[in-house]
Amino acid sequence: MISNLTRRWWVFLVRGVFAILLAVVALVQPMSTLFALVVVWGAYAVAEGAMALWAGFSDDTREQGRWFLIIAGVAGMLGGIAAWLWPGLTAVVMLSIVAAWSIVRGVFEMAAAFALRKSIDHEWTMLAAGALSVLFGVLLLLRSGIGLLALVWLIGGYALISGVLQVMLAFRLRHLGHVKHTHAPV
Repeated sequence: MISNLTRRWWVFLVRGVFAILLAVVALVQPMSTLFALVVVWGAYAVAEGAMALWAGFSDDTREQGRWFLIIAGVAGMLGGIAAWLWPGLTAVVMLSIVAAWSIVRGVFEMAAAFALRKSIDHEWTMLAAGALSVLFGVLLLLRSGIGLLALVWLIGGYALISGVLQVMLAFRLRHLGHVKHTHAPV
């Protein structure tokens, strides 16, 4: 699995960039973009889910950790499609949708980090991103009475931190791929 991840380091970079873009939208124009945020979050969840699915189905189908990526990808895509189908309702119940998606994604991302802990250094970035996702989801469920403005700011903050962690992981995987490639036997 590690060779698959190092070859596709850019997938994590794309995920991180999408998360950072979501953060900018959420933090700069919170009230006027609430509806747009539902649509943008749906796009992010579908794109992130598609990238996870693509990574999960790539190369050797027997590698450990692939099902974590596939399940997280399906969950992301379903959450994004639901946001597109019911944007008005989603704005009202977005708290629960985002919380459930965040918890599921985080649990599987942490499981993947544990599965990879002997294969890569600094797997803590994937573990931290997963733990942040779970914490974010639990906080949203526990504080369901918060206003939508606060939700938009929370999403923005979460997306920014998660995006930075994904970008860090991408560059670590890229570096690891270069190191393995330059030290590979001829």
